[in-house]
Formats: sequence, structure tokens, C-alpha cells
Amino acid sequence: MPSENLRFETLVALKNSPKGKLKYSPDWLEKGEDVLAGCIEVSSLSPLSGQILKRMSPQPLLKTCSLTSCVRDTSPGLSEDAAGYGSLPISPRRVSSPSPPPPVSIFTEEDEEKKGEEIKGAPVVSPEASVSSSLSISVLSPRATQMAGCIRMCEQKHKARAKMELSLRQEQQERLVATVANRESEQLKRFEEFMELKQRQDYQSMRDMMEKETQESIGRQEKLREEHRHRMKILNLRLREMEQQRLREAELERQRQVEGRERHRAINAIQEEVLQLNQLLQPRPSTHTDSALDHAPYITRGNQLCSQVSDVVPASADGQFLSVEDLTVAERALQEMRSLVRGLQEEVTQAAERKKREQEEEEEEKKRQAERKAQQEEQKKNAVLSTIEKTKREGLQTGADKSTLKWYNALQDSANQCAQASEDLSKAKDTQMKKLKMELQKAATTPVSQIANSSGSPLKEAFEKIDKLLSGRPVTSAGKSVSTSQHPQGLEFVSYRLAEKFVKQGEEEVASNHSAAFPIAAVASGIMEMHPKIGDLILAHLHKKCPYAVPHYPPMERGTSVEDYQRILGYRVDDSKVEGQDSFLKRMSGMIRLYAAIIQMRWPYTGKQGPHPHGLSHGWRWLAQILNMEPIADITATILFDFLEVCGNALMKQYRGQFWKLILLIIEEYFPRIEAVTSTGQMGSVTRLKQFLETSLRTKQISAPKSELGSAFFRS
Repeated sequence: MPSENLRFETLVALKNSPKGKLKYSPDWLEKGEDVLAGCIEVSSLSPLSGQILKRMSPQPLLKTCSLTSCVRDTSPGLSEDAAGYGSLPISPRRVSSPSPPPPVSIFTEEDEEKKGEEIKGAPVVSPEASVSSSLSISVLSPRATQMAGCIRMCEQKHKARAKMELSLRQEQQERLVATVANRESEQLKRFEEFMELKQRQDYQSMRDMMEKETQESIGRQEKLREEHRHRMKILNLRLREMEQQRLREAELERQRQVEGRERHRAINAIQEEVLQLNQLLQPRPSTHTDSALDHAPYITRGNQLCSQVSDVVPASADGQFLSVEDLTVAERALQEMRSLVRGLQEEVTQAAERKKREQEEEEEEKKRQAERKAQQEEQKKNAVLSTIEKTKREGLQTGADKSTLKWYNALQDSANQCAQASEDLSKAKDTQMKKLKMELQKAATTPVSQIANSSGSPLKEAFEKIDKLLSGRPVTSAGKSVSTSQHPQGLEFVSYRLAEKFVKQGEEEVASNHSAAFPIAAVASGIMEMHPKIGDLILAHLHKKCPYAVPHYPPMERGTSVEDYQRILGYRVDDSKVEGQDSFLKRMSGMIRLYAAIIQMRWPYTGKQGPHPHGLSHGWRWLAQILNMEPIADITATILFDFLEVCGNALMKQYRGQFWKLILLIIEEYFPRIEAVTSTGQMGSVTRLKQFLETSLRTKQISAPKSELGSAFFRS
């Protein structure tokens, strides 16, 4: 609206007007003061007021009467009203000098009569001087009094009208403020409603978005579940295929092994038959003097066939299976050997018919051959005795010294006593005792079989199981609790089997995997330290299976068969068949390596501060004893190389200069003896030992074995 647009300009104009400069107090009404009380001032009349009154009044004024003062109204409203009624202009200040008379407005007769009546009835009051106290008070004429009353009434009228207009204006202002307040309140309500609407819309959009995301998440989950089910189906199919493939491969492997074992048995039977037939090719006494019968071609071909079959057999002896082609070659050799035997037998039959008359001479020849063989054996014994005497004169021994043999025999007696003490449990026939024996044996041997060089935790676990079992505490084996206290001979039985198992691990595990020596030796050294009896049993079993760990070269005593003597030397003899030299040296190497690892390893968890129960001093003794004995072909070089490779670094750090003197002694004096007793086909171990010694002496350093266990291994 235009009026609303001009509201601010109107207020500025009012503020700059004379009324806008009035002082206003909000507590006037409470105090009961007049709003315009402060604005009323005593007005004074102009000197020309007498002339004005004279003209306006029909009665003459007193000449002696002079108005010196009059009431002056400075209110703008009053001035305006007075002007409207034609009243005199009232000066706001006293006029000091005469001025020309202002224009006079003429009142109507009706107004004059009313004013005259009011003046007549009013008392004569002398106005007070408002400007100066020096002004004199003069008595007004009735006309002037009447005029003053009219002026007073006019002033009161204008004052009442001003109050009314002020109240109306206040009411209008209050209505305007109330209207503005209501409008602003409505606008605030609309704004709050708008904000609530906006909030609800935001909440609704957020809820819609969350529901949408929830639906999308549910969809993704369903998709993932479907993909998971699909993958599980694929994996199950693959697993079934792999299982079927594994079963097929296992079946093929089983068939291959069955066929291999069948071929192995067949080749053994073929070799046995070939050897027996080869014996038939040898010349008999009855045909030995027959010049017409020549056995040399048959013997030569028979030996060739035997060698051909023997070349195939070592592959099966090392755990490998023969091929069909090898078996076919052996069968052809057998057929050819049979043909040779049949041909020889035919010739022998023919020769027998010719030489029936010469049987006596053949018997005499047989006796001569027996005598000749006896003489040859006697010559061999004499040669051996002469060799022994020669070596004794040169300062080397053919066997261990007395103190070493005494210690060796004491250990063997201790092991025999332990075996006899547990004989009742070992040979138990009762079902319950057999079951207990098997459980104790599993509890003793299973932790040893589980020893590996992966980390220190499995070693510690295996050691704790063995220690608990030897201490008489119950242990869990195959889901069952077992203890040595369940039988009076339980501890002796477990001790014997445990020591046997440790040595067997060296014989089999270490022989095929040299890095397994140190973890097995670590547990074994800990058991030897905590249970010294077990240590003696381990050494006894080790010396029994490998006498070179003493070191001791057992002599062949009278009345001992060749097979028994070979068992004493450490060979495996099954059904009168002696194992090959390579397999024998491999087992001896494994046990020597285990022994070399035991003498330098120390179980780190025992916390004992004493010396090692079987430490490096025993390794120095072993090395010195070996160098005081005459070397044996192929064996001495092998065990000396294995021992120095495993234990050489520890001995070097312990004995320093003395150790290098010993190495120099081996190279300069002992190694030529090894070469002297070694044949051409046995130079492999000698060459390895020579290279090792020369490299060590040249660099003055023997490296630690790669499989040696450090402190970090036992912390893992």
C-alpha cells in the first residue's frame, strides 16, 4: 500500500518536526502527570494586543491599562487551532520592539457573545510574569479578562483535543504494532510450518533412500548368496572330482606297488635261481680232469648273466620298483641260464659216461683241492696276522683301546639289563597286557616320529610329552590316557623303546634327510640331560647298530658265522641276504650325523647350568680314537667326512689351534693310509673327504651346517 511505503518517511518527518522533539516518558500515566505539562510555558502578549482587543471589543479599554504579559501556548496544535478560529498569532518569545500590526481575523458575533459571557463570569486574575521578575502586574480590563478566559478555554479545548488525538494515535500505533506482531507471528508460524514440512520431506527422502539402499543391499546379499551357492556347487564338484582322481591315483599307485612288489619278488626268485644255476655251471671234481669238457665258456656266460640280473636288483633294493622291461631282461637271462645248464648237464652226462673208470683219480683230486683250499685259508690268516703285527709296529691299532671297550661293554650291559627287566611286558601274551604294551610304545615313539625342523614349538611339545611319560605322569596318546605307573615294568619298557626309536630316527630319517639331525638331537640331548639313564640307552643302541660311533671295529671271533659277524659290523642280513654297501654306508652316515649333532646340541628350555651330559669332549675323544685306528676301506672316509661336516665348526670354536693341528695330521699322515686301503671303485667318499679337508685348511674355516638350529628357531 502507498501509505505503508511512506510510513518510514512520515516517522522521519515527525521526528524532525517540533512535536517530534517533545520529551516523552513511558511512566507519565503511572505518575499521573500531564503529557503536555512540560510544554506549557507562560506566554506574554504583544504590546499591540491592546489595539487588537480594542478593535475586537465594543467597550473601550482603559488607557491606563497595559498588558504586560499574557499566556503563551507553544503547542503546535494550539497554534493551529487558534489560527483556525481567527485568533491572534501568539509569539513564542517576548517582542522587545514594536512591530507592525498583524492581520486580524474577525470572529463571528455568535462567538464573540459566547466569549463575552465567559469573560464576564470569570474572576479577574493577574497573570504572573514568566519572563522577568521585574515586570509589573497590571489589572486587565473586563474585555481583556474575557479574552484571556477565551484564550484559556481555547487552550484547554486544544489540549483536550490534543490528548484525544494523542490517545487515538497511541491506539492506532498499538493497533499497528498488534497488526504487525500478528502478521509477523503468522509469518513465523508459516515459516515453522514450512520448516516442519521441509524436515518431514528430508526425513521422508532419507527414509526412502535408506529403504532403497536396504533393498539394494538385500539384493546384493541375495546375489552374493547365489554366487556363493554356485561357487560351493562348483567347489563341491571339483572336490568330488579331485577325490575321485585321488582315489584313482591311489588305486593306480596301489596297483603299481602290487605289481612292483610282484616284480620284486619275481626278480628275487629269478636272481636266486640264476645264482643256483650258476653254481651248477661250476666244474665238479668228477669232470675237472676231463680235457674234452671245457667249462670256461659256460662259466663266462653264466657270470655275465648273473651280472646282468644283479644290475637290475639294486634298483629294487633302494625302494624303487622294477620296470617290465627290466623284468623281461631278467627272464630272458634266466631262460638263457637254463639253456646253459641244460647244455652243460648234457655234456657232463656224456663226460660221466666216459670217466666212470677214473673215479678214484677224481676222488684223489678232490682231496687235493680241499687241501689246497685249507692251505689258502691258512695263508690268508697268516697274511692278516702279519698285517696286524705290521700296523702295531707302526703305531696304529686295529681296535679300540681298553677304556673305550670297557665303556662300550658297560653301556651294552646296561641296555641288556633294561631289556631283561621289561621282558615280561615285552613278551606279554595276555590281551590286556598286549594292549597296554602297544599304548606305552605309541606314547613313547609317536612324539619322536613327530619331530621336525619347522619351528621350536613342536619340539617343545614333543619334549614335554616324553618328559611327562618318563616322569610317571599320564599322557594322552591316540585319545587315551596312559602312564608308566600302570605296570611295574612300564618305565624300563618305555625307556628301552624310546632310546631305540631315537637311534632308528637317525638310521632312517637322518640318513635320507640330513637336516633332520639337529631337531632330533636337540630333543635327545634334553632327554639325556633330564634323564641320564635314557642317555646311556641311546648310546648303547647307537653303538650296537653303528659300532663306528664308539669307535670300535669288532673282530671276528671263533665260532661266529659270517652272517652274525656282518650283523655285528652293522649290516642288515635278512634270509642270508646282506644289504648292499651303499645302503649300509647311508645308514651309518645317518647315525654318525645324529651322534655328531647330539654332542654339540643343548636343549635350551631345561635351565640347567651344568656341563653337557655328552658334550664336545666326547667328540674330541671319538676323533682322536679314529685317528689311532687303522682305517677301513670306504667306511672310515665316510664317517670321518660326516662327523667333521656336522661337528667340525663346533670343535674348531672349542679347541682352535689344537683342532687345526689335528686336521693337518689327518691330511699329511692319516689320509694316505685311507687311500692305501681304498680300491678304485670306492674313491667317492675319499674324494669328498679330501676336498673338505683341503678347503678347510686353505680357508682356516669350517662353516656351520645349514640345518643347525639357532636361538631364533626356538623362539618361533
